[in-house]
Amino acid sequence: MDDHGLFRESLSRLLQAEPDLQIVNACGSIDEGLTLLRREYIDLVLLDYDLGEEQGTTFLSEAQRQGFSGRVLLVTAGMSDAGTLRAMEDGAAGIFLKHSPPAQLIEAIHKVMKGEVWLDSKAVRALVAGAQAHGRSGEPRPSGDLTARERLVLRSVFEGLTNKEIAARMQISESSVKAVLQQLFDKTGVRTRSQLVRIALEKHAEDWLSDS
Repeated sequence: MDDHGLFRESLSRLLQAEPDLQIVNACGSIDEGLTLLRREYIDLVLLDYDLGEEQGTTFLSEAQRQGFSGRVLLVTAGMSDAGTLRAMEDGAAGIFLKHSPPAQLIEAIHKVMKGEVWLDSKAVRALVAGAQAHGRSGEPRPSGDLTARERLVLRSVFEGLTNKEIAARMQISESSVKAVLQQLFDKTGVRTRSQLVRIALEKHAEDWLSDS
């Protein structure tokens, strides 16, 4: 979903060349997108944030209200820190920047469809800044500080890395990565990577996602 017709057509041609991807439709407004969701089964929506006079986050909330259970990957030229945070809170599976290589978009789609979260380094910085500015100090916080290894794994999850990629980066076994993820799940009381990303953003961005 993008309000620029040329970009929609170019992206559709790119994705149609992938044998394991099927394009259901392309639309330019939130109303068109919501209508499409009501009549077609869709696994993944590629959504621009800036839709002229509309914002993609409106589509996210309305799609959830309609009962859409698929994934939404924002494909955008740029977003504010607050907008980036709100999009993730509203259920986006990730944020892909339009200036990135086309092959990377295919990779992002595959990862998102496997339940992973896709965020590039700029989006991670924006999320942390947005969460710090928002300041949800009134909400209950899960107990327990993170170890250095848990912080590294968490930041890698934010970057969209798989367990295998995290293991290679940290030079540990994949089973060790899974064990650290389970520790993070236990500390936060969540069951999935997406939930882990959101609770880290909402309640612990300043300390858990810092470089220290």
